[in-house]
Amino acid sequence: MKEEIIVSGRMNEGIDPYLNIWHWEIPIYLFLGGLAAGLIFFSALYSLLGKESQYKTAVKSASILAPFAIILGLVALFLDLKHKLFFWQLYTTIRLESPMSWGAWTLLIITPLSFAWVATFLKDLFPVINWDKSFYARMLRMVLKPVEQEQNWDWKYKIFRVLEAWIIRNKKLYAWVLIYYAVILGVYTGILLSAFNARPLWNTSILGPLFLVSGLSTAAATIMWMSSDHKERIMFSKIDLILIGIELFLIAHLFMGFRAGPEVQVEAAKLFLGGNFTMMFWVFVVGIGLILPAIFEVFELFGKKVPVFIPAILILFGGVMFRIIMVDAGQLVRYLY
Repeated sequence: MKEEIIVSGRMNEGIDPYLNIWHWEIPIYLFLGGLAAGLIFFSALYSLLGKESQYKTAVKSASILAPFAIILGLVALFLDLKHKLFFWQLYTTIRLESPMSWGAWTLLIITPLSFAWVATFLKDLFPVINWDKSFYARMLRMVLKPVEQEQNWDWKYKIFRVLEAWIIRNKKLYAWVLIYYAVILGVYTGILLSAFNARPLWNTSILGPLFLVSGLSTAAATIMWMSSDHKERIMFSKIDLILIGIELFLIAHLFMGFRAGPEVQVEAAKLFLGGNFTMMFWVFVVGIGLILPAIFEVFELFGKKVPVFIPAILILFGGVMFRIIMVDAGQLVRYLY
């Protein structure tokens, strides 16, 4: 006969409930924020380097996606809010110790900056517009006006023309400002999680740079996919390979830190080392989202023809899955006392 003394009911599975309050909206918001940060970063960087004509997709075409990615991310964030009518209260104060305050103000600044930046390239990308009577054309006429045989266009309001001219004159200064805020936005998507001290999986300083590198990688993959120039695709394939290597390095050190940390972080790491998220993380994120596209990109560099959309889609898929898994797994682990 075995005698057992029960001193706590904590051994019973499910006795400690957890709060699963963040759903799909937050990972999508983090993914789109990181993607936008990467697109803005590369656009401003190669503009500073004077390579607008050499890397036209990176500087001009792909950058158009950035402000819309931010807007869609904010829509997802808005859907997640419990008290939607009071979101404006984030902007009634500045709390330097709050990552959410930093993020709110960064998004408020970088969104109009990115729209203004993209506006300076529109005449190069879309010199001619078909001014038909469609709803699309009527919307364009709100800010644009047709000139020269109803095809070429100019800004309808003088303030837009003045703003465009000012940005073009001060393009280097403007690009430096964009790089600064793009890096803050990319790091913020990870710091938003790492600031939660009560969640051992998130409470690590590696998440900030890891999310930044992941965002840059998804942006490089998007540029590579959109570009029709072979040299530009090869360049961003090389950049992406470097970023994937850095990302794998950071992931390895993330788990090394957990394994060498306190018991709660050791338990958090077990979710990915034999636990419920093991297959999802190591197959979908590391295998399919990082290693496999890296192999395809190496094949491309050695002259093997691989459709460019394959590694690009895999990287974007891995970026989304990484954020979904980190958000979901982070809500499962907690300090008991």
